[in-house]
Amino acid sequence: MTTETAVSKEKLMQDLKIVIGDAEELLRATATQAGEKAAAAREKIQDSLHRAKIKLAEAEDVMIDQAKQAARATDEYVHEHPWKAVGVAAGIGLIIGLLIGRR
Repeated sequence: MTTETAVSKEKLMQDLKIVIGDAEELLRATATQAGEKAAAAREKIQDSLHRAKIKLAEAEDVMIDQAKQAARATDEYVHEHPWKAVGVAAGIGLIIGLLIGRR
């Protein structure tokens, strides 16, 4: 999974949480509205919110598992190739230092 994909997934999950919160607030605000149509609409929205919350929790679990797998793979690589990891880190540090120094 690329960094851009991970950021997009996080943004999507944050947006979905906001939408769920707004929908719950709307349901509370319209709780006093009478009528069969309003009650049916509220019930349908509550069911949709419940399903969305479940899917959001599942998506968060998948992202957490993927992050843990990436961390484990990185840890294993660093333990198997410590000097390569040090060299790569030093190279990245040098490049960042040069970029910062140009300003």
